[in-house]
Amino acid sequence: MAQFGGPKLVKALHFDGKAKEQLIKGINKIATAVGSTLGASGRTVVIEDDFGNPYVTKDGVTVANSILLNNPVENLGVSMMKQAAQKTASAAGDGTTTSIVLTKAIIDSYDILKGYEYSFRDIKTGITKFKEHIINFLSKKAVNVDNKELYNVSTISANNDKELGTLIAKAFEGSGENGIVTMETSPTNQTYIDIVEGTKIGSTTKTPHFYTNKEKETTELEKPLVFISASEIPNVRKIQDILEHAIKSNRSMLLIAPLESQPLTALAMNKVKGNIKVNVIDPPSFGLKRKDILDDLALLVGAKVFDESLGDSIDAISPDMLGSVDKSISDSEGTVLVISKKSKEVAERIKYLKTALDEEDNKLLSKHLNDRLALLSGGVSIVYVGADTEVELKEKQDRVDDAIHAVKAARKEGILPGGGSALAFAAQSDWEIKLSQGELRGLDILKNALVAPYTKILSNAGLLPEHFQLKEWGDGVDVAHGCATNMREKGIIDPFLVTKTALNNAVSVATTILSTDCVISNIRE
Repeated sequence: MAQFGGPKLVKALHFDGKAKEQLIKGINKIATAVGSTLGASGRTVVIEDDFGNPYVTKDGVTVANSILLNNPVENLGVSMMKQAAQKTASAAGDGTTTSIVLTKAIIDSYDILKGYEYSFRDIKTGITKFKEHIINFLSKKAVNVDNKELYNVSTISANNDKELGTLIAKAFEGSGENGIVTMETSPTNQTYIDIVEGTKIGSTTKTPHFYTNKEKETTELEKPLVFISASEIPNVRKIQDILEHAIKSNRSMLLIAPLESQPLTALAMNKVKGNIKVNVIDPPSFGLKRKDILDDLALLVGAKVFDESLGDSIDAISPDMLGSVDKSISDSEGTVLVISKKSKEVAERIKYLKTALDEEDNKLLSKHLNDRLALLSGGVSIVYVGADTEVELKEKQDRVDDAIHAVKAARKEGILPGGGSALAFAAQSDWEIKLSQGELRGLDILKNALVAPYTKILSNAGLLPEHFQLKEWGDGVDVAHGCATNMREKGIIDPFLVTKTALNNAVSVATTILSTDCVISNIRE
């Protein structure tokens, strides 16, 4: 029956064990498909697209996103796993398959160890407390990476493609300590890197309406005009002149400015309608330091900062205040500005800041000067990915994207022994935690589940876990050669951030599913 706001969907209700059972059926299906890709000996998956064309991938999140089941409750289980995978990919760039394998393992372990004999509240508390102990244990074991290990991380994440791993490692080395690495489609079938000037700021897209890629939650603008403001913009009329200038010039627009809700909404509507290509991010930094950072940023892009506190009139915002960059890329980590060439004024300011830093004794002021130097002196390495076919190109881009994010994660929070061995070793360690009986059962459930990525990697290689023992931290299995080894010495390593994120998301989804007794789904006609 039609009502205001459109027709209402009729719902089906599923109760008690049957509801949970169907959810778990969906989870088992997606976990089987995705789990087959895990590890160095993981298999590829062939996916048929909407037009009947084949697509080959070993990327866990891509496999997960392709799955849609007829059974509505089973599909809800799949959707929950997809969300966990996507959340892991957004936070760490890798680890989606590990997250899915862990989620299934926790659910399976709950049944094996008869978690239902205890209060679920106690079970969940035990799982959560033990998870925090595991993460704390691994954080203390994580070590910083050197350039050789960056190569190992990138190679493993690129599906053990040494040539691609080497290229990505060189991209990070070439961009410098403060540099950025990003990916583009090559104009040829060749894959290569190009190092250009640029910078990165920590501000992200203000609303999903501006995304140019909703799946990856990114906003990319080619050759955008750049407007920078330290003062809040109250309505869209105040920036109408610069917006019209962008439209007439057939240019996109990046606004680095605090906008009130009215202009933000107006810009989002115009973007959705296709009237203008636009992105809005907040100005970086806060307080007194903001002025320096914005001045540096304006110098970098050739813009003039609008600032009412310095006497600028909000009614006098004009196109001559605009700067430009070759490209802007915003994702969950911030915004990258690609600049083909920096001006002489930028070089002079870098020189001045280096001199000031050498003479500065105050730690806080030194950090501020370092932040400014990082903003002005960073480089951008672009990995141009090429291939002979569209199918090959997409698969290769997935691997490059995984590798770039994995290296970033390794740089950020260090590395652990890879191949699932870090979690498996932590699981078999002795833990003395004061818990109730129900909470202890939760601990055991998670403890059993933690070995799942390790055993899955071995089984994908046709190896039996009982033939290999993890006697010391760092022990593991080189599945490519079927032998026990020290994982770090062998170069088989995982970023701590990836492992931590996968574990957090797996626990979150698994405990949610285990606590479910009712599912309400749409009725399919």
